[in-house]
Amino acid sequence: MTNERKKDFTMRITQANKTEMIVILYEMVLAYLDDAEDSFEDREAFKESIKKTRECMNELMNSLDYHFELSHMLFGLYVFIGKTLTAAVSHHVKEPLAGVRSIVGKLHDAYSEISGQDHSGSVMENAQTVYAGLTYGRSSLNENCYSVVNRGYFA
Repeated sequence: MTNERKKDFTMRITQANKTEMIVILYEMVLAYLDDAEDSFEDREAFKESIKKTRECMNELMNSLDYHFELSHMLFGLYVFIGKTLTAAVSHHVKEPLAGVRSIVGKLHDAYSEISGQDHSGSVMENAQTVYAGLTYGRSSLNENCYSVVNRGYFA
């Protein structure tokens, strides 16, 4: 994953609510799967990308609320994905990654739709607020990004 993509994920995480955090984790899984497929020829890079994918999946497992039946079903699905990723590394094959991508892609789409209905606040308090926009210059389009830092100190 490029540093630019990591910065984008980091900025989105600081502004995200609980549902958006799940969407971001699914996107990170898909990004690491891309990295794994791209680095298939380099065994160590492939293994590292799968490791990072599994770490994201573990975070998704840890975020489940077992008071709901859906969480138990998702847990089983996450375990299946973990076993599939382990098999891909141990046998050094990338074909199983397509199945993982399909499952995670569908979950991502579902949670993306749900996140539009979640109007709760950001999970992280005292995080940097970022404002971005485009303005028109005389002969160009300018991108502006302003960040307001408030770490709990008021003047």
